Amino acid sequence: MTRSRTSLAAKALLAWLRLTGRKRTYAEVERFRASIAESQRKGDTGPIRSIRRRFDVHRSELDGRPCYTIQRRDGGAGKQVLYFHGGAYVHQIQHDHWRFFGRLIDRTGCTVTVPIYPLAPNHQAPETTEFARRAYDRFSAGIEPEDRIVMGDSAGAGIALVLTKTLRDEGRPVPKETVLLSPWLDLTLSHPAQPALDRRDPYLALTGLDEAAKLYSGTLPHTDPRLSPAGGDLTGLGRLTVYIGTKDVLLSDARRLRTLCGEQGARLGYHEYKGMIHAWMLASIPEARLAIEEIAHLVDRA
Repeated sequence: MTRSRTSLAAKALLAWLRLTGRKRTYAEVERFRASIAESQRKGDTGPIRSIRRRFDVHRSELDGRPCYTIQRRDGGAGKQVLYFHGGAYVHQIQHDHWRFFGRLIDRTGCTVTVPIYPLAPNHQAPETTEFARRAYDRFSAGIEPEDRIVMGDSAGAGIALVLTKTLRDEGRPVPKETVLLSPWLDLTLSHPAQPALDRRDPYLALTGLDEAAKLYSGTLPHTDPRLSPAGGDLTGLGRLTVYIGTKDVLLSDARRLRTLCGEQGARLGYHEYKGMIHAWMLASIPEARLAIEEIAHLVDRA
């Protein structure tokens, strides 16, 4: 499904990104490295005040790392969303993530659990993906597979797909839904369309993504399935859904996944929004509100 109209609010957001030069953070290596240091220096601050005020928030730990479970004060509807945040594997969770969780809980009554996974450069893919698997085991215990949803944006979407493929390969029940928002699924950054997409993207840039890929991969080749999960067998993964925008340098990842799923007969719901940037569904624009309604349907459906 392709959405072709772009709202005035979305156009204003695009203009603001260009005017403020936000892309330079990813386009210049030194700026990108500085952004990593600044993000990680702040450490874990947990959910923003509005989330703590409106919902029950429970903090637990897994392997010494914080995990936050957020639900309505009346207990909610029983569906469990395990969410892995984006940030190129190097940046902390952002305020927009918490606002997104609040909107999703308001719409569905689901419970959202957010494991704050280990970040590069101090931690690489084997540790992070194993942490994600243990988080799934911990927080899905006692919940039926049809009530489990795994979701993530950008790098977190990559972690989510790696997790679902791991569960399948181990012969375990996969979650009812795996929802991938602006997913980063190929750390080789080798798709021939990406240089042109880079020029259109007002936020991400291949230079910074390549640096993040090196930091996260460690000694692994970038083709390793823990880094680039779009390849290989995509069948038996339950329902996969992708949301992507056409002004996102990672559009090629999403389209490649769509092609491979079609070739293999794997189920994929594909939503491409014209003119939208990376992780636009977390923003406060009409397109994001529409996406929330559609994502809520994925959470709710039997």
